[in-house]
Amino acid sequence: MAEFITSFWRRPTSRLALAFVAERERWPLWLPVFLAAGIALYFALPKEPAWYVGPVAVGVLVCAAWVVRRYGYALLAILALLAPAVGFWAAQDRSSRVAGPIVAGKMGPVNLTGTITDIEARPHGVRLSLRDNEIAGRPGWRAPRVVRLTLRFKEQPILGVGDRIRLRAVLMAPAGPAAPGAYDFARAAWFKQIGAVGYGVSQPQVIRAAARNGFDNFGERIGVWRHDLAGHLRASLPGEVGAVAAALMAGDRGAISERSLQAMRDSGLAHLLAISGLHVGLIAGWLFFVLRFLLALVPALALRAPIKKWAAATALIGAFGYLLLTGGTVPTQRAFLMLGLVMLAVMLDRVAISFRLLAWAAVAVLLWAPESLLSVSFQMSFAAVVGLIAIYEGLGPVMVRWRSNRGLGKRLWLYLGAVLLTTLVASLATSPYALFHFNRVAMYGLAGNLLAVPLTALWVMPCALAAFLLLPFGWEQLALVPMGFAIQIILAVAHTVAGWPGAVALVPAFSILALSIITLGGLWLCLWRGSWRYGGLLAVAIGIVLATMGDQPDILIDGQGKAMAARLPDGKVLVAAPYRRENIVMSTWLRRWGAAEPIRDERIMRCDQLGCVLEHKGSAVGFARDARALEDDCRIADLVLSAVPVRFNCPSARMVIDRFDLWRRGAVAVRWRDGLISVEGANDNRGNRPWSRPRGSRDAGTEK
Repeated sequence: MAEFITSFWRRPTSRLALAFVAERERWPLWLPVFLAAGIALYFALPKEPAWYVGPVAVGVLVCAAWVVRRYGYALLAILALLAPAVGFWAAQDRSSRVAGPIVAGKMGPVNLTGTITDIEARPHGVRLSLRDNEIAGRPGWRAPRVVRLTLRFKEQPILGVGDRIRLRAVLMAPAGPAAPGAYDFARAAWFKQIGAVGYGVSQPQVIRAAARNGFDNFGERIGVWRHDLAGHLRASLPGEVGAVAAALMAGDRGAISERSLQAMRDSGLAHLLAISGLHVGLIAGWLFFVLRFLLALVPALALRAPIKKWAAATALIGAFGYLLLTGGTVPTQRAFLMLGLVMLAVMLDRVAISFRLLAWAAVAVLLWAPESLLSVSFQMSFAAVVGLIAIYEGLGPVMVRWRSNRGLGKRLWLYLGAVLLTTLVASLATSPYALFHFNRVAMYGLAGNLLAVPLTALWVMPCALAAFLLLPFGWEQLALVPMGFAIQIILAVAHTVAGWPGAVALVPAFSILALSIITLGGLWLCLWRGSWRYGGLLAVAIGIVLATMGDQPDILIDGQGKAMAARLPDGKVLVAAPYRRENIVMSTWLRRWGAAEPIRDERIMRCDQLGCVLEHKGSAVGFARDARALEDDCRIADLVLSAVPVRFNCPSARMVIDRFDLWRRGAVAVRWRDGLISVEGANDNRGNRPWSRPRGSRDAGTEK
C-alpha cells in the first residue's frame, strides 16, 4: 500500500518536473512576475520596513547564489527568491527617494506663491501643479514638492507653464480611500510627490512670467509647448472635437465633457483617449512604413542601404518626440520602452515582437517605477499585450499562409478579422482589471471598437502625424480638418453604442485575492506552451468564483462624517448626503456597490437638518450631523454614526462611531450579519506607511 501511494505521488510530480524542464527557454518570462511579487509584498506590509531590509535580503541571496552556483536546481531556487527581494528593495528605495512633506491638515485660505509646472484644462476650470511653493508669513514652512490646485472662475486667467504666481488658496492633504479597499489617492500622490491639494479662492496674479526663450529648463519648455499645442488644437477645432484632438496630440483630455467621457467608457472606447501603446505604436508605425516606402522609391538606396533600419531609427525618434509632447506619463513611457525594444530588434535583425521583449520591458518598468504595478494602466496594458502575443504566437504561421497569394478584397477581410480578434482578446484579457477598478463592463465594446479602432488607426493618427509635420509651416489645418471629421464619427459611435439598451453591466467590488488568482491563472495559461498550461483555466475559474462571493457592506460613512449611504437587500442604495452624484465619494460608493443611481425613500430613511434615522434589518441606525441629534439617536438607535464627538453614554446603542473614530479610521464600512455588527475602516488595512501616517504626524505645515 505504501509503495502504491509513493508511486501514485511520484508519477504526477515527475510529469510536472519533465514539463517544467521541457520549457526551459520560457523560464525568463517569469522574472517580472517574481519581481512583481516582491513589490506587492512591500505594499501589503502593515508598516514601513527598516531601510536595510531590502538591501540585506538581496545581499544574502546573492551570496547564497554564489555558493550554490554549481548546483542547477538549488541556484534556480535561490534566483526565484532573489527576484522578489530585488522587487521589494526597488519599491522600498523608490518610496524613500520620492519622500517629501505632506500638509498635516486643512490650511487656509493662505497666500500661496508657486511656479506652474503643469496646466490641465477642465470642463469648468483648470488644474495647476505648482513647485517651489511658499506661504506668506511662514518662512519656516516645509513646503510640499508639488501642490495641485483647482481653479474655477467664470473668467480664467491667462497663465503659462513656468509662470510664478501668487493667490489665496485652501490646502489639504491628499485624500485616502473613499471606502475600505477603494482607490488610495494619497498613495498615488506620494509617488507623484504631491504633498497638498486644494482650490484657489482668488484669481492668481503672475508675479514673474516664464522665460519664453532659451532652454534653461527643458522640462519647463516641453510643458509650455504642450500647453500651447493643446490650446491651439482646441481653438482650431470646435467643441468636443478640439478637446479630443488635444487629448490625442498633447495628452490633455481635461477639456472633454463628462458626458462624452461617460459615453466613451460605456462604449468601451475610453482607451482611445488615454495615450498608450496603441497611439505610440501607430505614430511610429506610420513613420516607419511611410519613410521606408519613400526610400524604396530611390533604387540606389533601396539596393545598397539598410533603409529598413533607417526607418526604424526615424520612427523611434518620432515616437520619442510624441512621448514628450503628450506629457511622458508612466503608461506612455512604458509604451515607448516597448516600442524601443521592437525597433531595436528590427535594427539588429531580431524578432520584433516576442514574450522576451515584453518581459524585459516589464522588468524595466517595475524597477524604474515599482508603484506602477498597482495602477490600472500597467495592469490593463500588459494584460492586453500578453494575451495578444499568446494568441498570435499560435496563429501567426496560419495567418501568414492565409495572406499569401490573396487578393486585395480577401486581405481586407483578413484585416477586419484580425481587428475583431485583437479587440476580442484584448477585451477578455483586460476585463478582470476593468471590473476590479471600475466595477463596470461595456457590453457592446466589441462593436464599438470594431468601428472606432480601424478609424483611429487608418485616419485619425495618420492625420495627427501629418499635423505634427505641417505645424512648423502653419499648414496644419490641411490635416486637422479631416482629422476632426474622423473624431466626430468616433464620438457619434461612442454615444450611439453607449445608448443601446444594457450597454453597461455593473459589478460590485471584489477582493484583491480574486484578482491575483485570476492574474496568475492567466499568466500560467499564456506564458507556458505545453498542455499543462491549461491548468491556468482552473485558477481563473477559482478566481471568478471568489469574485462572486464578495461581502458587500450594508452602510458606508465618509471620513468627514458628512455623508452616509445604505445598501438595501434588493441592491438599491439610499443616500443621506450633501454630495452630488458626480462627487468622487458618492460615485465611488455607488460604483463599488454596483449601483447606477441612488434613491431616496422617506419610509426607510428620514432626514432633517440635524441628521437621519434609517430603518435597517429591523433595527434603527442614527446618523447625527449635529450634536443636537444625539439625544434622540441615543434613545432609539442600535447603531449611532456621528459627525461630532460623542462624549456621553448612549443607552440604546450597541455600537457608536463618532468623529474621533472617523478621524482615526477614515471612511467606515458597517456590516450587519445575523444581528452582529462589524466595522471596517479605510485606514485599518493601510498600515503605518509614509502615505498613510496618522494625522498630525506629517511634515508639511509645521514651522521650525
